[in-house]
Amino acid sequence: MRQIFLDTETTGLSPDSGDRIIEIGCVEMINRRLSGRTLHRYLNPERRNHEDAVKIHGLTDDFLADKPLFASIVDDLLAFVADAEIVIHNANFDVGFLNEELRRLGRPKFPSFVSRITDSLSMAREMFPGKSNSLDALCKRLEVDNSNRALHGALLDAGLLAEVYIRLTRGQNALMIDAGEGGAANASLEALDFSRFELRVIPADAAEAAAHAAVLAEIDKASGGATVWRQLEPVA
Repeated sequence: MRQIFLDTETTGLSPDSGDRIIEIGCVEMINRRLSGRTLHRYLNPERRNHEDAVKIHGLTDDFLADKPLFASIVDDLLAFVADAEIVIHNANFDVGFLNEELRRLGRPKFPSFVSRITDSLSMAREMFPGKSNSLDALCKRLEVDNSNRALHGALLDAGLLAEVYIRLTRGQNALMIDAGEGGAANASLEALDFSRFELRVIPADAAEAAAHAAVLAEIDKASGGATVWRQLEPVA
């Protein structure tokens, strides 16, 4: 499985209003391990930065003046991401900018070059409803060291996102079985008679039940009272 963790920095917030990409960072992971391959480019946006944007990424107009145009690096970028799963934090933002840059060059939209796009922000919101799920917040919650992140940087953020993603999906492969390997072992598992095992049920004590109720109440509050279990009749 080949994945690319991608981030961009931009002159502002709206590609529809003419804002442009000024930095692209990509980090490659193969089978959940960093391969060491990266792609990192600064770009001349052919327009001025918004002041608020410079405060975030620190990339001034003077610094970007002699950098290449997107048109000159687009083939390198598309070759790097080709047919991979692309993981982006708040994917709609970055993909919107990439689509607009490609449109200017008469190219198809970005998703047509890759196998799929995964939004890690959507994943985090499902896992941590009602919480802050910015990249900084996730680094803190998942104990990813981001002490070097004084300013936003596309390559740095792509690398942090890769670490965050691994921790968000920690253990997801533990239940996956390769049908092409371990055939004898799988056969022995299928032959087990589980009826001879007695399932031991340990009921929750009062403290555990109260803690569980508190967690459910927090989730219900974060969803605005839309949780399904609140709508079901209690079981007699």
